[in-house]
Order: sequence, then structure tokens, then C-alpha cells
Amino acid sequence: MSGTSYDGVDVVAAEFTADGDTLRLRPLGHRELAYPDDLRAEIGALLPPAATTIEAVCRLDNRLGEVFAEAAAAGVELAGGAADAVVSPGQTVFHWVEAGRVRGTLQLGAPARVAARVGVPVLHDLRSADVAAGGQGAPLVPAFDALLLDPASSPRAARGPAGTGARAALNLGGIANLTVVAPGAPVLGYDVGPANALLDAAARRFLDRPCDVDGARAAAGRVHEALLAGLLAEPYYAAPPPKSTGKELFHGGYLDAALAALGEPVAADDVLATLTELTARTVADACDRHRVTEVVAAGGGVRNPTLRARLAALGEGRWRLRTTDELGVPAQAKEAYAFALLGWLSWHGLPGAVPSVTGASRAAVLGSWTPAGPSAVAPRPAAPRRLVVDA
Repeated sequence: MSGTSYDGVDVVAAEFTADGDTLRLRPLGHRELAYPDDLRAEIGALLPPAATTIEAVCRLDNRLGEVFAEAAAAGVELAGGAADAVVSPGQTVFHWVEAGRVRGTLQLGAPARVAARVGVPVLHDLRSADVAAGGQGAPLVPAFDALLLDPASSPRAARGPAGTGARAALNLGGIANLTVVAPGAPVLGYDVGPANALLDAAARRFLDRPCDVDGARAAAGRVHEALLAGLLAEPYYAAPPPKSTGKELFHGGYLDAALAALGEPVAADDVLATLTELTARTVADACDRHRVTEVVAAGGGVRNPTLRARLAALGEGRWRLRTTDELGVPAQAKEAYAFALLGWLSWHGLPGAVPSVTGASRAAVLGSWTPAGPSAVAPRPAAPRRLVVDA
């Protein structure tokens, strides 16, 4: 899994076992493989609003395929040397949105190179089937969240007041995604806004670094109220779900325009403090809107103590903040485990997209398969209703 931060690949291995309407996940390990600086630069040079060429797209597609192939090989090692299938969702380079409707989406990563490297079928292009059904194609992780947050899924699930109302799963990647699971209500999920996307853009511009490590510079700054007000005026935040976004909106040029509109310079630390507040405020507002009592967070943003502290402070007295580690899923690898689950569902012909989340007309079976030898026909189990993580 490589997300909108495009800083590397998260690799996991997982074993799934169907037990009636319960699906059991046994995590087999995870690794983080960092992208080299020149590959990060190559991806960044191709992303909107930059102009590109079909040659650059082709070259990057195949280079990423080689990286994902090595990542898949590492995953097979984690699985003990053998796997049934690999899920390689690719690197999103464009999400085509017009008037709030997604018209198309593009992920790169040459799946044939992955299949050739590991010798098993590879599932890729997971978003297009949902887009074809009229959906946003994102977020897809709510399928995992809905099963994991089922009250019967884990003995470590919240009990008492925090475990009886709506619960939310929060992913803090380049973009902040929220899934809301409430008793008797359809699953709700959408992209809230930027998490690390603008913070990392500011770190590259002001610090010449890929990120503000531990949010240290943000902690040293002060929120610039005029800049924050301008950023919060972004129409995307007021749009109702289903909705999705990415770096086609929240990129370095977006930040430059917001700073230029002020007409005055802003210190680097204050910019970072303001962007941290922007992420915390928009996420907290969404959690309050859905009256959640608990937020279970994952993603790279949970490693930012400044952001986590601000989120916890904004939720104090209304919802508590914890991480997926407490439910047996490593916070840094949760999204990769979620895509492994989507692969299991597609392998068995079961839908992975949640129409109440994406806005699709039907629940689609996700992805396209690139074979690596004779096809295997797997028995189709019952659709699971919950996910239990076995330690």
C-alpha cells in the first residue's frame, strides 16, 4: 500500500479464515519500505497540477511496478514463503472529479511485474469498479472498519459509554479519512480533508525536509488565525458526503495560493502550527457532527504527537481518541491490512465497496486480476458480518 503521502510502501501479510459470518484475521507481520528520494521526486513531478507526458507516466508505472514487486516479495517472506494472492492497489496519481462526481481514477504500478516476481495472482485497480457503478472509488477502507468496529469483533473493543454509541475509524495519511459505524445505521465514510498532505508540502517548502518530524516545529509555532480562516473557507469541507479528495486539490500550489492571499509573510513554524490546527479542527468537527463517542486512529499522522494531542484536546469530554494497536492492528499498517481484506473479498467474489460510503448504485466486487499461472477456483463463503483479530 502506498498512499497520498507517497513516502514509501507498507507491506503486510495476513491469513484469513472464514468461520460462519465471522472472518478471522491473523496478522503475520508488516514492513515499511521507504521510497528513494529520486522516486519521490519523480512521483511529485507527475502529480497535478504539474504537466506531464505519456512517456513519464509509462516510465513511472514500470518503475513503481518494480518497487511493488520487491515489496510483494517481502510480503511473501512474512507469510512464511508462500501466499495465495497479492493485493497491489498501486500509487494514485490522479482522481478525476467534476462537480463532485468522480469520472475516473488512475493508479500506477505495473501489476504484471509484481505477478512475475512472486508467481501468484495480483489484484490491482481496486477503485475503478466502484467508479463505474457511480461511486467515488474512495474511501475503500470502510469495508474493513465496519467489520473491525462491530462490537462483537474484539474482546478489547470499548465497553461502557464509549462503546455503546457511534464509533469512528480515522486514518491520518496524506488525506484524513473517517468511517462512522453506528448501531442501526448505514456505514458512513468519506475523505474529511488534508492530514499530512499540506503539512508535508510546508515542510518541503520551509524546512527542505519531507516532513515535520514529531510535529516539533508546529509545536514551536502559533496558529495564524487569518491563514486558518482562509483555509477553513475551502468549499470541500462544507460539501456533504459521499465525497473524496486528494492531492489534485490539496497540494503545494494550494498552500502557496493561501499564503499569497494573506499579503503578509508567515513564519515557518506558524504555518506548520496552523496546518496542524486545520487538520485537527476539520477532523474534530466531523467527529462532533456524527456524535461519535470513540475515535480509533491509524496512519502516519498518529506518529505526530502534536497533532494527536490537539485532536485529543478537541475531543475531550465528547469522544476519546485511541489507536488501532489496541484492537490488534498496527496503526502504521492498518490500511495495508484493509486492502488485504479487500483482496480476500474479491478472491471469493464478494463486494468490497460500501455504497453508503462511496455513493455507488451497487456494491461492486473490486479490482482486476493479473494471473501468474493456472487460475484457482476458491469456494465462496458466507459474507462476513464481523472481523476478529487473533493475536
